Amino acid sequence: MGKLQTFEILFDQNKTMYSSGEPVTGSVKVDLSSSMLCKAIKINCCGFCGVTNKVNDTSWNAEEQYFNSTISVADKGTLKQGKHVFPFKFLLPASCPTSFEGKYGRIIYRVRAIIDTPRFVTDYNTEKFFYLLNLLNLNELPDIWGKSSSAVTKEFTYMLMKSGTVVLKAQTDMKGYTPGQIIQVMANISNQSGKSTGHMAASLVQQVSYGLKKPVHDIRTIAEVEGGVVKPGKEVEWKEQIIVPPLPQSSLAGCELIKIDYYVKVSLKFPDVQLTLPIHIGNVSLDKKLQPSSKAAPLVPSSASSGEPLPSLSTPDITSSSCTPTCPPEPTPILPFPRPLPRVRLSSHSCPSAPPAEYQNGAEGGPPFDERFPNKRQSQLVSPSAFSYVPGLVFPNNPSGSITPSSMFSASAPHITDGASSTPVPPPRYSAVSSPQEAPPSYDESCSN
Repeated sequence: MGKLQTFEILFDQNKTMYSSGEPVTGSVKVDLSSSMLCKAIKINCCGFCGVTNKVNDTSWNAEEQYFNSTISVADKGTLKQGKHVFPFKFLLPASCPTSFEGKYGRIIYRVRAIIDTPRFVTDYNTEKFFYLLNLLNLNELPDIWGKSSSAVTKEFTYMLMKSGTVVLKAQTDMKGYTPGQIIQVMANISNQSGKSTGHMAASLVQQVSYGLKKPVHDIRTIAEVEGGVVKPGKEVEWKEQIIVPPLPQSSLAGCELIKIDYYVKVSLKFPDVQLTLPIHIGNVSLDKKLQPSSKAAPLVPSSASSGEPLPSLSTPDITSSSCTPTCPPEPTPILPFPRPLPRVRLSSHSCPSAPPAEYQNGAEGGPPFDERFPNKRQSQLVSPSAFSYVPGLVFPNNPSGSITPSSMFSASAPHITDGASSTPVPPPRYSAVSSPQEAPPSYDESCSN
């Protein structure tokens, strides 16, 4: 290592997670075994997003930068032998998106220190990444209240000549969830055929879209539960639940290159029929106290709704002294009330007309204690490569304790319930490591000094 014994970046209080609009403070520590000539010592703080069409590639096809600030902490001169500490402070913009790391793109935040040496001498670089969390409050999303529901009808043939129809309806109890909460899935399957269906299944799916000239979509099944079959001519109510594991939030506000969507997919193995129920994953859970009240508006005649004054009933003038006979006034016709809207039929884009019965814990698919419906219920299957987890995170509804998948996919974020403070989360695992060497070329191209 020569003259340079130590060259590292330290964040104040060993902090690794910051919020948008918060200052990033720390210091650069330099330890020299002998004096060193330098032209300048600079510290840079940068945030950017890069996407590519190759898996785990850092030669970005498209980039966007959120901020790039550089300060100089030492001018041209000689650094004496011994230890030197150079403090720094950067203010993060309020519009920065949450950190993210996927197969085809990343949202990265880092601090880099550079010792600019004289000509023909190699410059020294070191960098350190940090995690930025921009909380997604589900209560602030439009159209978040209510249930996510859909329905689909499938006609199919079997045994060459015979045909039948399957009607699948499904819904979730809410449209927004936070990690650790439970998604209640309720489905109704009507088998209008002479053949049993395949096993039914419900899965939580993540779709990450990367904004390239030819968009790239990375679709992963996060968790899945499976039920039984529906016998010929039978109609079955199926209820299941899926625990939401630590996942990146749905909306990366401020990022135009990466979009994350979640949905629950309900399907049958046979016939091939499925539907999707869009949901949101956030950091602050829904508060039912903030749900707007849906009071029915009183019925008003059509003329009143259009702004025209209602006609008044005329009465004869009994005080008049005139003896001329008069005909009684014609009664004012009663205005009809507006016709009710036609009842909408269930389709793949509409909700069931009535919610199912109240969910009971441990309910199996089909009627309770009905031996004619062989329901096979499996425990939740979680894809080990679909997400990263927070070490030590324990879900109150999960008796097994913490979730420990074998590998990392993307940066996960904590959730906040009822105004509680956020749980510390480690930064994403980037491949680069802080060392007194030249920085990786992929980051040099993205954020110039």
